[in-house]
Amino acid sequence: MTQDLVNGNGHGPSSEVDGRTVPPLGLTGQQFINAATNAVQDIEKYYSTIEDRPVLPSISPGYLQKLLPSHAPQDGEPWQDIANDIEAKIMPGVTHWQHPKYMAFFSASSTYPGILGEMWSAALTAPAFNWICSPVVTELETVVLDWLAQILALSKAFMSSGQGGGVIQGSASEAIVTCMIAARERFVRRQLEGEGMTDEEESEDRACEIRSKLVALGSEQSHSSTKKGAVIAGTRYRSIATARKDDYALTGASLRAKLEELTTKGLQPYYLTITLGTTNTCAVDDFASIAEVAKDYPDLWIHCDAAWAGAALVLPEYQHLSAQLSFVDSFDINMHKWLLTNFDASCLYVQKRKDLTDALSITPAYLKNQFTDSGLVTDYRDWQIPLGRRFRALKVWFVLRTWGVSGLQQHVQHHIHLGNLFADLVRSRDDLFTMLTPPAYALTVFTVNARRRQPVSIGHTTANGADPRSDQNSHVTITPATKTDDVAAANEATKAVYSIIDERQEFFLTSTFIDGVFAIRVVSANPLAEERYIRQVFDQLVKVGEQVLEETC
Repeated sequence: MTQDLVNGNGHGPSSEVDGRTVPPLGLTGQQFINAATNAVQDIEKYYSTIEDRPVLPSISPGYLQKLLPSHAPQDGEPWQDIANDIEAKIMPGVTHWQHPKYMAFFSASSTYPGILGEMWSAALTAPAFNWICSPVVTELETVVLDWLAQILALSKAFMSSGQGGGVIQGSASEAIVTCMIAARERFVRRQLEGEGMTDEEESEDRACEIRSKLVALGSEQSHSSTKKGAVIAGTRYRSIATARKDDYALTGASLRAKLEELTTKGLQPYYLTITLGTTNTCAVDDFASIAEVAKDYPDLWIHCDAAWAGAALVLPEYQHLSAQLSFVDSFDINMHKWLLTNFDASCLYVQKRKDLTDALSITPAYLKNQFTDSGLVTDYRDWQIPLGRRFRALKVWFVLRTWGVSGLQQHVQHHIHLGNLFADLVRSRDDLFTMLTPPAYALTVFTVNARRRQPVSIGHTTANGADPRSDQNSHVTITPATKTDDVAAANEATKAVYSIIDERQEFFLTSTFIDGVFAIRVVSANPLAEERYIRQVFDQLVKVGEQVLEETC
């Protein structure tokens, strides 16, 4: 290896002596080719045999610390030793989200074109905080997000050709925080302008007073990131009740009542998350009635969180929802969930990009350049919280070109078909199971009956839901309202069934607690999902359900 190292790049001789024992890029060119070839083959084997692995790991917390040394190696190790540890030490602790028996939370897509995009992004690594860092990183992002906006039938106001545009964030939670900061500063700026404030010090003091009265809003079914965002933004947060009679959707009437309540108390609502596909049940808020309320509150920033279900907008039969969203200030969808793009790729759209740049743009001398100063280029660092950013548009480009619009539509339609199939199976055994809400966006939420052939009648009291399993998609738990004896018995039966399935670890499901009811969620929507696995998990649920009801009767 010494001869490879002398010129510093591992590709040939040089008059310079390089005393490093590890090549500058970690491996020589040929070593990299060999290692990469083996890695690609191993990854392909992983995917082609993934169904032979248990979907959940069988390890205890702290397992890895026992397998690894307590300190880093003093000298570098051979690459093959490192590669061998993927299977020996890493795989035992992996939850296989791409497994066809993974039916928990919501899926996280991984595909070969996405993997190749990540490889090239890693190879071309640049922090890309402004256009000149690597112009293509910015320009490709603008192009592919305009493509996606068209595919989803979003309003032209979200396109870069107007005052809006899209930007790739790390997650829907990051998008919410970003929009909340922009909403806060927009509200403050408008108030100061309305009051005619011009003195800098007085304006700063007044801005602090205004911020102290601000309140962010979301329904009880909104993702917990809205509440977390309010903490980060330093403002209050209030949730708005939802009801089972509305399928847990936020309505305009509930929103108006909360807005009036807050303003009566001297507080200022400045931000609202509405949802297309809540985590608990995939509820869709009543956009039409909310839009009517929004007309009376022009300073309220409304953000649509469509992290999961927004993918369904690729289908014409769902694009009536796109048409209803022209009133929102921002919209976000996670391509890394249901649109075949490896994590992370959360696509945030705004109607007025100036709202983001006014709140987030700071340009010290070391970031100044002629292109930024010209105003003719986009610097996405001003559209997000972090400064640097990865070349995530590359994998989006690869995915959109590989599948095309028709391929994306077939992909989503396949999973909706699987979801409807599972829901029909649940309905076919109404002696054992009761649907909590209508199936939506490949998700089915159901309970086990308190007793055979007597489906439980679930009340309409309201409580925020939470999956007992801790995850980024979980909600903040609120103590449920008093339950009837039937609901209590159904909860116990459902918990028993869920626990048995969970302990077996053949399928990975999650549960939720909503409206005082414990329920099981099933969503089979990763790229490898198939009908046979839907039928297998249902058969297990039936056998366990019958066993539990036999024991309790």
